[in-house]
Amino acid sequence: MDAGDFSRQPRGRTIKVRCCIVGGGPAGMMLGYLLGRAGIDVVVLEKHADFFRDFRGDTVHPSTLQVMDELGLIDGFLKLPHQRLQKMDGVFGGTPVRIADLSRLKVKYPFIAFMPQWDFLNFLRESGKRFASLKVMMSTEAIDLIRDGGRVAGVRANNPEGAVDIEADLTIACDGRHSLVRERAGLATLEIGAPMDVLWFRAGKRQNETESVFARVDPGSMMVTFDRGDYWQCAYVIAKGQYDAVKARGLSALLDDVARMAPILKPGLADVKNWDDVKLLTVAINRLPRWTRPGLLCIGDAAHAMSPIGGVGVNLAVQDAVATANLLAAKLANGCPAEEELDAVRRRREFPVRMTQRMQVVAQNNIVSAALKPGGEALKVPLVLRLITAVPWLQGITARFVGLGVRPEHVHSPLRA
Repeated sequence: MDAGDFSRQPRGRTIKVRCCIVGGGPAGMMLGYLLGRAGIDVVVLEKHADFFRDFRGDTVHPSTLQVMDELGLIDGFLKLPHQRLQKMDGVFGGTPVRIADLSRLKVKYPFIAFMPQWDFLNFLRESGKRFASLKVMMSTEAIDLIRDGGRVAGVRANNPEGAVDIEADLTIACDGRHSLVRERAGLATLEIGAPMDVLWFRAGKRQNETESVFARVDPGSMMVTFDRGDYWQCAYVIAKGQYDAVKARGLSALLDDVARMAPILKPGLADVKNWDDVKLLTVAINRLPRWTRPGLLCIGDAAHAMSPIGGVGVNLAVQDAVATANLLAAKLANGCPAEEELDAVRRRREFPVRMTQRMQVVAQNNIVSAALKPGGEALKVPLVLRLITAVPWLQGITARFVGLGVRPEHVHSPLRA
């Protein structure tokens, strides 16, 4: 046994499966459901005891709603509490703008559903219980890869019952933008960069209080608000690396800026009592040039971190999962596909990822950077926003990019009766 195979030394229980998915986020849970549906022996590892974590992507776009429909899950899914958004309006330097109108989409579900991500993930887990081949292991954290010569042969993990080795023909990393699996596999990211970070917080919402403004841009400031029914979810954009400077000004100064930009939030800002109520999201845009090793595939944020612009991260992760199942489920029935076959996922999904990131960079350079530029200069509405606001059919184009994305996927993976 060579040095690279040290992790094969037994130290606890061993589970053998066809496929081990690391990470129970949108990519991992959707892929687990699809592979379980196809009769593939699959286990999903989620390091936390539940899915309940705040300030995660909560936007379910028309492309994902269509996938849920194709799986026969949409009726139960839309019974879960959610809010719907069709028109995305903003205020840019005091001028109203229309960003997108999803009602113009010729799709079955022309809206964005705002739903806590934990409800989405729990729904997939509960729905997947009817598949005997799918197992979800909560409180189980992958800590290393198992290697067999030059290929990945599973993961070593810890859970409350002790150490466990999951030996798998194929390991799929869905463990997010800080992927341990990706790191252990030696897959380096191509960093594209982002000029901003985001402060997330909740503001209380009074009964019958409503406002259609989605994004606000003022000289030196930018904020996005989501109507979550009984509270406002707020994303206050700051220049990259300026969190300590913002914090040094004091919480009251931050909240004063927020109230100035969005007066409707002022009463509810009393819910933000200290800095513990404000979470920092460090924004990154990157992607892997290579998504695979023998026996290993990375998808979702583990393969490509997206900016929060457009709220498309969850939906790209779901699209990755659908494409992976479409391309690999039938082949997995006979063992691990060759690396060239695994790489078909990258070849299928890289173009949508590149195009989406390119559009996010354009938005960063033309809107975000201008908004965060110091000096307090008066803002002029960018030409592209003026055109979209003035020409209604253009609002359908932006809606298609946000709501459906580039080359949306449809479910073609097998269903084992």
